This record gives sequence, C-alpha cells and structure tokens, in this order.
Amino acid sequence: MIKRRAVNIAIGLALALGFSATAVADEVYIPLISKGFQHQFWQAVKAGAEQAAKDFNVKVSFEGPETEAMVDKQIDMLSAALAKKPKAIGFAALDSKAALPLLKKAQAAHIPVVAFDSGVDSDIPVTTAATDNKAAAALAADKMAELIGKEGEVAVVAHDQTSRTGIDRRDGFVERMKAYPKIKIVTVQYGAGDQLKSTEITKSILQAYPHLKGAFGTNEGSAIGVLNGVKEMKRKLVIIGYDSGKQQKDAIRDGSMAGAITQNPVGIGYKTVEAAVKALKGEKLPKVIDTGFYWYDKSNISDPKIAAVLYD
Repeated sequence: MIKRRAVNIAIGLALALGFSATAVADEVYIPLISKGFQHQFWQAVKAGAEQAAKDFNVKVSFEGPETEAMVDKQIDMLSAALAKKPKAIGFAALDSKAALPLLKKAQAAHIPVVAFDSGVDSDIPVTTAATDNKAAAALAADKMAELIGKEGEVAVVAHDQTSRTGIDRRDGFVERMKAYPKIKIVTVQYGAGDQLKSTEITKSILQAYPHLKGAFGTNEGSAIGVLNGVKEMKRKLVIIGYDSGKQQKDAIRDGSMAGAITQNPVGIGYKTVEAAVKALKGEKLPKVIDTGFYWYDKSNISDPKIAAVLYD
C-alpha cells in the first residue's frame, strides 16, 4: 500500500512537471555540444550548465572538439548525441550551415534544440542563450575610438567567419566604426581562435601597417594572439579583447591591454539547461535569451559585479 502510494506520488509530480507518466523511470538527459575546450570560457559555461542540472534535477553532458577549427568533429559529436535519443539538446554551432541536416533530424524526432553562445541561421532552435554580440562589439568599437582619439588605423583579428559569434562581433565592430569618419579599419583577418595563429597574423598586420593605432581581438585566443604579436614586434598599440581568462586579466591589470568585453559564461550554461527544461514542459520561450555583457578595464576589474562574470 505504501509502495503503491509512493509510485502514485511520483507519477503525480512528473505530470505536474509536464512529463508523461511513462517518462517517470527515464532520467531526463540533455547533452550540450560546445565549440570546444580550447579556452577557459567553455569551462565556465560547463560550470553553469552543471549547476542548472542540479537545480532542475536533470542529467547533462558537456563536450566539444579540441579546437574551434574542428567543424567536422563537432558535427560527429552532435550526431552521436542525437543517437542517444536525448530529451533535448544544447548546441553552440561552429558552422551554422554544416549543422542544419542534423538539426532538422532533431526537429523531426521532436527533440528541442537550444542554441547557446552562437546562434544558428534557422528557426529550428526553440531559443538561443547568448550575448548580444553585435551590441557588445559596438561597445568595443566605441571604447577603441575613444582611446585612439577618434582617428587612425585599426585592425580586427577575428576567430572565424562561419559562426554567429564570429560574424556578429566582426560586423558589430566594423559597422559602429562607420560613425567615426577619421578611423579606418585597414584589415579583418581570421585566426580560428588560436592564439599562436593569431600571433602570427598580428605580426603580419603590424609589418604591413606601420602606423596602426589599435587592434580588436574577437575572442580569448584572438585577443591573446594580438597581445603576444604586439609584444614580439615591440610596438605600442591600443588592444581591446573579448572574454576573460588569466592572461587577459593580467594584461589589463598591467596596462598592456586597454580593456575587454566580458560575457556571462556561467549564465549562458545555466540558461541553456533551464531553457531546455522549460521547452520540455511546453513553456513558451523568447527567441533570444540575452545573457548580458560588460566592459572591463583596470578601473573596474575588481568591482564585484564584474569579477562575478570573469574567469581564469
């Protein structure tokens, strides 16, 4: 009698949460496929996802390729995750177009897809948990303009031109700079988010443009590449980065980097899992969940509000 009553209570709770009685025995599994583990940013996203998994009593996994250049490997990971028939899935696309066939497969199987960090050029995701990258990069452009006296040559070292983050950060910066007629963006180059490749790109840019006054690195690896390239060439430049990590924080503290845009990576991970749970309960979700961003430099890096969204 007691055992039967416990089962009935469990079923009642499951129904209240929006799951069918037949799903009571099944653990809710939500895999998250990230862009990789090349940067500490993804470890922070993972921490947020795992916290949400505890709070919402679901099981998550978090994986990604070794580098953000490995599109094919990420697609293989997405395929393997879908083969496990998860209840929902989180996906940060390295290449929106390459992922579409598998995302259509998920849609056909009624598996809600939550895009995170980088949106997908499709209406398949039920929502996207991400930074407003265009607005964030526009703020970086305003800061750059202010720091170089609103005139001179600047360059962009971007992480890619296939993901939404790469495209939006590049375009947000370039478009806002049009408001400053005396500033010229002399080149936009792509280093795959790899700091060694971005270092070599930066050195080439500095050789080609001896009067360059500033450079913007669109993610952690790009920004560190710019920083290292400038140091190796013994040049003085206004450097603005994106994301966080120990090297960027140290560079901002010692003045070799002017400042950077930080996202809220823990919040991105948390909101991705939360959105997946809401989708399974049939709740209506916004098209985009804006997880916020901040400018930080030497003057506010220790501010508790800023420190809370930075990572090592």
